[in-house]
Amino acid sequence: MSSVWGDWANLAIRWLHLTAGIAWIGSSFYFMWLDSHLKAPAQVREGVAGELWSVHSGGFYHQTKFMVAPSGMPEELHWFKWEAYATWISGVLLLGLIFYLGADLNLIDRNKLALAPWQAVAIGLGSLVAGWVVYDGLCRSPLGRNLKVFGLVWFAAMTAAAYGLTRVFSDLGAVMHVGAIIGTVMVANVFLVIIPNQRLVVAQVLAGQTPDASLGKRAKQRSVHNNYMTLPVLLMMISNHYPMIVSAPLNWLWLAGLGLVGWAVRHFFNLKNAGRIHPEVLLFAAAGFVAIALLNEQARPQLAAAGPPPTYAAVRAIVDRNCVMCHAASPTHRGVAAAPNGAAFDTAEGLRRHAAKIYERAVATHSMPLGDETHMTDAERAALGAWIAAGAKTDAS
Repeated sequence: MSSVWGDWANLAIRWLHLTAGIAWIGSSFYFMWLDSHLKAPAQVREGVAGELWSVHSGGFYHQTKFMVAPSGMPEELHWFKWEAYATWISGVLLLGLIFYLGADLNLIDRNKLALAPWQAVAIGLGSLVAGWVVYDGLCRSPLGRNLKVFGLVWFAAMTAAAYGLTRVFSDLGAVMHVGAIIGTVMVANVFLVIIPNQRLVVAQVLAGQTPDASLGKRAKQRSVHNNYMTLPVLLMMISNHYPMIVSAPLNWLWLAGLGLVGWAVRHFFNLKNAGRIHPEVLLFAAAGFVAIALLNEQARPQLAAAGPPPTYAAVRAIVDRNCVMCHAASPTHRGVAAAPNGAAFDTAEGLRRHAAKIYERAVATHSMPLGDETHMTDAERAALGAWIAAGAKTDAS
């Protein structure tokens, strides 16, 4: 596939992924809110657990929830499932397009592990399956009966997965696979538990049988889990924009901490929707975010003093060897049709204009070159950092 058509495919799939994700997460947020706002019905009706009147866009709505299921099924019943399926399918397509077809560049980091592309893809797909097996096993174990204990164990399992994957893949590839594990667990909950259980309840009602309440209880358990995983998975989706997290030496730890922050924010709003205001939960999340930011800055590797800054000619040689195959007016790297984000370094002016971003990506973190494809040395990074710190002066400046 040419790089241009690859970019169009990337745009189409990413747009679908974002749109479907908004729809899926929005429905999760809405139904958790709806459940917590149900009131006892004004008129007692057999089997009705609660009701809610609401107004939106000029219309009035009356929602009713049954304890298990209504005595008879309506002719048309809407199933909330395609939002989840479309999100996962588009996400896996993106994973394949960016990290599996581009495994050499985006997934494999030979400074960590010299994998063949097929091996990296196998490990990536295996991690998705393993994540579901571990999660589902925990849910079916006695731990699954206690949301707090289960949450702690699952958090520890995902932290371990993040630690392990960051030792195998490129930083970005590892982080995206952590997000893919969470997303796979969430959609498997829908596909393998929630929807099948709902179908069984519908079949029992249509057959005139008393519906099994345990089916709805298990489906609700997985739905609540999905709700708490929404903000951590969104963090993974946007993390590629923030190399100070993804490419930091302790990236697995920052991901775990920020995931905990996302869980706390979600918990605050779930409690609030149920009429219980606990500002200390939100304060914990805010304090945790600030603490992670401060610790992250303190943990950044400090470059050793390298004496006087190098000349522009020396810097030019470093950049030409490590950067301009992609970051140029006419890139020469396979699969790169235009300089990423319009950042071209093949001129003195372009190099000076983007000096701060170069420092962030190639010096403060090692997120560039991607997968350290050119094996940029620490001495080169230090020299580049010294030149930028001294004002990024070119021959013309």
